[in-house]
Amino acid sequence: MATDGSQPGEKKLGPQFSNLMIDEAPHYANRFFYSLGFLAATSFAMLVITGVVEVFFGSSWWLTKPAGVFFRSLHLWSTQAFIVFILLHLVVVFFTAGYRGPRRITWILGVVMFFFALIETELGYALRGDFSTQWRALQGADFFNGSGLGWWINPLNELKVFGIHVAIVPLVIIGVLALHYTLVRFLGIATPARPDVEYRMEKANHVVLFMRGGAVVVLIVLLAIFLPSPYLKPVTIAEVATSDPALVSQTLAGEFGRLEQIGADPDGRGLTTGYSDNIQPYTFDTRTVFVDTPWKQIVASGQVVDDLAAIEALSADDQKKLVDGAVDFFGDNKTGVKEADNKLIGVVKRLTSLAASGWYDSALRGMSTVGDNTYQLRFLSDLGVLEDKADKLHMLTEQWGMLREEENGRPGAWWLAPIGLLNKTILAQDDNGDRDGAYILGILVILLAAIPFIPGVNKIPVGLKLYTLFQRKPKK
Repeated sequence: MATDGSQPGEKKLGPQFSNLMIDEAPHYANRFFYSLGFLAATSFAMLVITGVVEVFFGSSWWLTKPAGVFFRSLHLWSTQAFIVFILLHLVVVFFTAGYRGPRRITWILGVVMFFFALIETELGYALRGDFSTQWRALQGADFFNGSGLGWWINPLNELKVFGIHVAIVPLVIIGVLALHYTLVRFLGIATPARPDVEYRMEKANHVVLFMRGGAVVVLIVLLAIFLPSPYLKPVTIAEVATSDPALVSQTLAGEFGRLEQIGADPDGRGLTTGYSDNIQPYTFDTRTVFVDTPWKQIVASGQVVDDLAAIEALSADDQKKLVDGAVDFFGDNKTGVKEADNKLIGVVKRLTSLAASGWYDSALRGMSTVGDNTYQLRFLSDLGVLEDKADKLHMLTEQWGMLREEENGRPGAWWLAPIGLLNKTILAQDDNGDRDGAYILGILVILLAAIPFIPGVNKIPVGLKLYTLFQRKPKK
């Protein structure tokens, strides 16, 4: 080593970078595991660049055009890299007790960044535009409702999710990342936790650091080429109405009757009305949204006689009889209901025929703000077709849920494994599993952030000498 402590043959970055980069660090800081924070930042930069390109060209481009699929794949693998490097970075900092003293703040900022990164990944899935988006949006809506945030984040509202995903959360991450690095730059790389551990200060090798960053970029590109982002064709109301009109008609009859489910447990099919009225985004009246409003549009066009008005003029008991009869008629019709005796049957059949043409989907969109797919996705969910497809693709909760986009799908949201474990064990029989899962996850994040302040726990790395895995003695 030269007398000034620099590495032999190390190239100098320009003076414009001298105040941004750490100049000296303990000898072990030039090793790979101390580059993880920089590699996470590199992956995030890739996310920002590819995300901006995708926003510029739009969803049709990233779903159908070869270049768009490539950039979507780059975005996917950059996400994977970002999560991997943040998680490994936290592991290294914990093993080396690098959160001591004022560095406790940098640890907390790292945990906050990890938390927002996880939120950002799920919001991104809700924008991809395929079946995975539909299914994850529904599961995400339940999760955010359970955590009490349904009033703010509705994953079924694509425009709202888009704004949060491309603006709010990235700006939060950028702010936290900037503050995190500012503190690291000011405090320097943590020295060994034990005073008797030998180390020496060396010149930070920035060239190797940037070479590692470049290697990560190359790896992401190669993964995007050879393992492109999967695409699962979304389910549409028109397709279901064409292939199984009886299912759609039966469901419409149930929505008109504000039924909580169709059929008896354990095979009953739950409907939107069965959700608690105090959580969003499920507080709308299913009769008004799914039947009354679309029907009034048909009547206004002069296509049909308003039979629904006569039905709604009946007593509640008589309406219930019509609803029960219509539901049975489109099922196994054990009671022998005749269409001529039940005007509701004709109403829902007419709506179903229009649904097969694509008109019904447009009608539901017209009742919402731009980009809000709540009504369409809730109706598809009430049909049961989304759960059926998720079951075939092994994406249900009991099948480890969102850990994959499809059976053997790549690369999957492996970071949701703790939630999957909770759902398969202590929350398996919990009727409020989404709420309790959200609470447990929140508690775990808080405990993770609090590690530097918990007596005993903050001494584990030193007591078990975990730091020796990353802080080896300097060469003589």
